[in-house]
Amino acid sequence: MADRVGSLVVVHADESCLGNGMEGDNPGGAASLIEILSSEAIIRHDLYISAPATTNNRMALAGAIATLALLSEQHSRLKLVYVSDSQYLVKGITEWVPGWRARGWKRKGGAVENLELWKRLVRVSSDHDTTWRWVRGHAGHAKNEYVNDLAIRAATEQTISDGLVDSGLEQWLDRKRSRGRYTDYDPDQAARELDAELQQRA
Repeated sequence: MADRVGSLVVVHADESCLGNGMEGDNPGGAASLIEILSSEAIIRHDLYISAPATTNNRMALAGAIATLALLSEQHSRLKLVYVSDSQYLVKGITEWVPGWRARGWKRKGGAVENLELWKRLVRVSSDHDTTWRWVRGHAGHAKNEYVNDLAIRAATEQTISDGLVDSGLEQWLDRKRSRGRYTDYDPDQAARELDAELQQRA
């Protein structure tokens, strides 16, 4: 990707853990759809990672860390929106972390779970002007459903993208539209509307 980007970068992210909470090693995956908006075009990339033994919460954190760290390697400070259906991730970084840090990285009830992952996430997210947004999962949001499918595949096949790859969103939408879903959905319009909403709030 070029070093200069447009007005906004939007990340849609999801995670999966097969057998989450059950005994034994439960494989997991996480995926991100990264949209780089400029006045001329929207460029999309995918990123996905996996782990052989994990949890949903750990994969949500690991996916966010991997995505933001990679963006930091390729770009200077970005205006970035990170959209996830993980309340653990979004509430954690926006509501819980300030209190944990004020108490020396401790919860009122004791130790912070996944402490090192939270600390790493704070470090990489500080590289950007990041807005965190929660979206309800499995509620028909096309881009959330897309990254959910990517995360499940990464967990099942234990694959990683090894950095950013060209996005398969359009092909995924074509398959869904052939079955009568998302027939009126325009992914570019959805991204532009989010950009306009954020500019109004600025």
